[in-house]
This record gives sequence, structure tokens and C-alpha cells, in this order.
Amino acid sequence: MNSKIVFVGAGNMASALIGGLIANGFPASGLAAADIVASQCERLARDFGIKVSTQVAVISAGADTIVLAVKPQQMREVALELRPILAQQLVISIAAGIRSDDLARWLGGYGKIVRVMPNTPALVRSGVSGMFARAEVSAGERGRSETILRAVGDALWVEREELIDAVTAISGSGPAYVFYFIEAVRRAALEMGFGPQEAQRLVMGTFAGAVKLAQASSEDVSVLRERVTSKGGTTERALATMEADQVAAHVCKAVHAALRRSEELGAELGKAL
Repeated sequence: MNSKIVFVGAGNMASALIGGLIANGFPASGLAAADIVASQCERLARDFGIKVSTQVAVISAGADTIVLAVKPQQMREVALELRPILAQQLVISIAAGIRSDDLARWLGGYGKIVRVMPNTPALVRSGVSGMFARAEVSAGERGRSETILRAVGDALWVEREELIDAVTAISGSGPAYVFYFIEAVRRAALEMGFGPQEAQRLVMGTFAGAVKLAQASSEDVSVLRERVTSKGGTTERALATMEADQVAAHVCKAVHAALRRSEELGAELGKAL
């Protein structure tokens, strides 16, 4: 990919994407970043050898891709600053909750926008991102967007923007669900007499190994679960307890609650900013 990519916002996600791109062979000379916090800019310049500036419009001049990695509350102000310089650039937004219609409005009706919902495992290049492209985005620009996000993990397209809220509920919030279960099983290990380090190794190894097995297998996870569950055994007793407490139903209910909140936040941010 031969282009100039500017990141507006120099936080963790921008840093992860820049690092992933460089690791994949993208030249540092084709990357730049802007942030109002000078120390953040200095960190990226030191870590990756890219150009940086506290002036968004100045550093974005000549870019063909602008990645908006700022907090949602800062998006309108940044959009108004970028508005005068936009011509044919691709704009990629990874700001949670900001709908593309609102961003396009703040950009003066500019429509070459891809909206992305990444998740925090992108920080270790194991993320999964949901992506939505407006009609104005070309096939080549979709490919460019995907290349950028695949630098930190997997990426998939949704054809309707409202599904980004579902992506938020599943993969965006999803790491917290996994951490919640890890915490619960680790607490049980501690109650059974293991020390903190032993409990951590047992639980982390189990979760990591189970995910690796599921990824490597061509069979559904339900089949893998059944194979661990011997009749009359310990696993069957544990799962029966979970079923009695309707754990699966409560997990689904929680994910749907996250979806509703994502929809609410999108509406609130569009009105408030």
C-alpha cells in the first residue's frame, strides 16, 4: 500500500495501528500523527520515527487517508478543523459511538467515511474490528481501510451501519466479558487453596488453550464442550449448575443490554456535539 496516512489522535489505538503497519512493512515515512498533547506526539516520534505535529490541518495536508482516533467528545472540533482541507481523502473513524451521518455533517457533507469499531486486543495485534463504508467509498478505499485495520488483527465488513452497534456489544465490549469470567474462575481457584500466581497460571492457560483449540478445530464449540463433559463427571456437574442459574441466558441478556446502550450513546453524541 503506497500512501500517506495521518492519525489524528496519538493514544493507544493509534500507537497500535502505527506499530502494526510498520511491522507489516509500511514505511514510517508514509505515516504521520497529530495530537494536541505535545508529549503524545513526541512519544510516537521517538517510538516509530514518524512525523508529528500539534497542528491537525498542517500535518494532514497531502494525506490520502486520515484516521480519526480521538475521543468522541473531541470529534466535532477535529472535524471542523479538517473540513477546509478535505478533497478526496479517505476518512476512517475509530471513535466509539460517532455515527457516519453526524461525522459527515460536521465535515460539511463530506462522505468518504469508513466507520470502524476496534477492540482492545488490537493493542497486542489480536483485535477484531467491525467496519462500515459509506456509499461514497470506493472498492480500493475499502481495501486500504481493511489493510490498515488488519495490521492489528482481524477485520470484517458490515453492510448496514446499525450493525456497528452490535459489533460494539459483541467484540467491542467482549474482552470485558472474558475478563469477567477469568476473574470468577480465578476467585474459585483462590478459594480452593491456590496461591495468586498459581491461580493466574491455571486460569490464563486454560482460557488461552481453550480459545486456541476452538480456533484450530473445524467443529462447533458446542461439540468441543460436549467432549469435555463426561456423563456423571465433574464438568457435567459444573455445567448443570450454570444451566440451573441460567448463566447462558443472562450472558445473552447482558450483550443485548450493551447493544441498547451503544444505540443510545450514538443518538446522544450526535445531538450533544
